[in-house]
Amino acid sequence: MLWRNVLLPARRTPPGFIHPCRPTSADKVPSGAGWLHEITHDGYRMLVRKSGDRVRLFTRRGFDWTDRYPFAVSSALRLAAKSATLDCELVYTRENGISCFDTLHNRLHDREAFLYAFDLLEQDGMDLRARPLIERKAMLAELLAKPVTLGIHIVEHDTGTGPALFKAGCKMGLEGIVSKKIDSK
Repeated sequence: MLWRNVLLPARRTPPGFIHPCRPTSADKVPSGAGWLHEITHDGYRMLVRKSGDRVRLFTRRGFDWTDRYPFAVSSALRLAAKSATLDCELVYTRENGISCFDTLHNRLHDREAFLYAFDLLEQDGMDLRARPLIERKAMLAELLAKPVTLGIHIVEHDTGTGPALFKAGCKMGLEGIVSKKIDSK
């Protein structure tokens, strides 16, 4: 069989789509001042875009999955902001609270999938990406602290104890952790 390289036209992403940062693996968890650590949840990376009375859910590659997850959409509609762009993980969890990707992937529980938000990229027309991560996370916590919904939860973070968090996550059978510079943009 003959194979040849064919250049396909670049896929267009939707207007306003923000390509998410992608984590890289490391041999060791960073520790000390200047780092924050988050538990990762095994699901689909989603960019949630609310604009007025419309919400769209985009995968990390820009595919529109809005119609698949009505609970996540209705939850984002209740955000107390005219517009907002959140970086999230869409998950389905078992009764023990641990996410289960296989169950999410089989699409039998699309109406129960919810969002874990870990970054706020835009709010009410203000691009927040140039602000330090810790500031954006504080704004996200404030946005989600208002009586929003059960469908969007904030990903809590811890500072300085990354190795201990990683060890605890391993014992619980979680996917892992992500370590980020507090002042990253």
